[in-house]
Amino acid sequence: MVEAPLLLGAIEAGGTKFLCGIADRSGTVLAQVRIPTTTPAETLGAASDFFAEHIARHGPLSAFSVGSFGPLSLNPVAPDHGSITSTPKAGWQDVDLLGHFRRTIEAPMALDTDVNCAAVGERLFGSGRGLDTFCYVTIGTGIGVGLLVGGAPHGGANHPEAGHIRLPRAEGDHDFPGICPFHGDCLEGLACGPAIKARWGASAETLPSDHPAWTIEADYIAGLCATLTYVVRPDRIILGGGVMDKHAMHARVRDALITKLAGYDSSIRALDMDDYIAAPTAGPSAGLTGAFAIAYRTATRQWPMHWAESAPDSLIAPAHTELSDA
Repeated sequence: MVEAPLLLGAIEAGGTKFLCGIADRSGTVLAQVRIPTTTPAETLGAASDFFAEHIARHGPLSAFSVGSFGPLSLNPVAPDHGSITSTPKAGWQDVDLLGHFRRTIEAPMALDTDVNCAAVGERLFGSGRGLDTFCYVTIGTGIGVGLLVGGAPHGGANHPEAGHIRLPRAEGDHDFPGICPFHGDCLEGLACGPAIKARWGASAETLPSDHPAWTIEADYIAGLCATLTYVVRPDRIILGGGVMDKHAMHARVRDALITKLAGYDSSIRALDMDDYIAAPTAGPSAGLTGAFAIAYRTATRQWPMHWAESAPDSLIAPAHTELSDA
């Protein structure tokens, strides 16, 4: 039996760039582009132009998906469903993402967070392979937490915002007020990349490995991991983002987490921390991969698990070629 053609459109919408692509049923990328994130009119206009060009060339889309920075309105009955809401990114508050693309694309559409999309990408190609319940955390310009439960992104009334929880202040860090424009010293306000720069007057990239910043940073990230451990009981917590690339941060977080868990609960004590706190391995295109997978599920009501079994060079895979610029 010959399968019907399937054409998927997807965007990973980030604070610095939009990654847009068209793929077929097998996950083979037919076209892709990188668009700088400037103003909504400029960025979304360029994205629409890309899809219009390639829909004219390849045919209509079967489904379209966006994985975006947030906060987002994901509840289908909400009056602002499909929109970015109270984001700290200047100029992008209350931007109706799905509404914009519905004006030019006739296809079923889905919207989820960029971290949930990255988590889906990790389940297909990376550190989430074979797992049904895990957390994907990114610590960079902001702090976002994606959550897969039963193999699918968790939604509920809306998406989780674990990056904005409040944690006990780390030792020696009681005076820094934090930088979150909404909460001040929430987790993101204390531990994202810009918070490191605001606290120490230097970016994370320039701080040496013996700087006290890293002990404080590990304390806050471990506090998040302890909370996720107790609330979600995931099979694994994957920690990504630019901050985690520095100075053996995964090992620092593991050590701090063991201290915070304090030997509670035999099932938690039995965790292999080297396996439980992991780095992402699906590569820089994991978010776009996940957005394509959500588009596939929107069109077929199934996850494209067969993508992970195919030849990597034909797929949206970790080693995929660099995107061209718009």
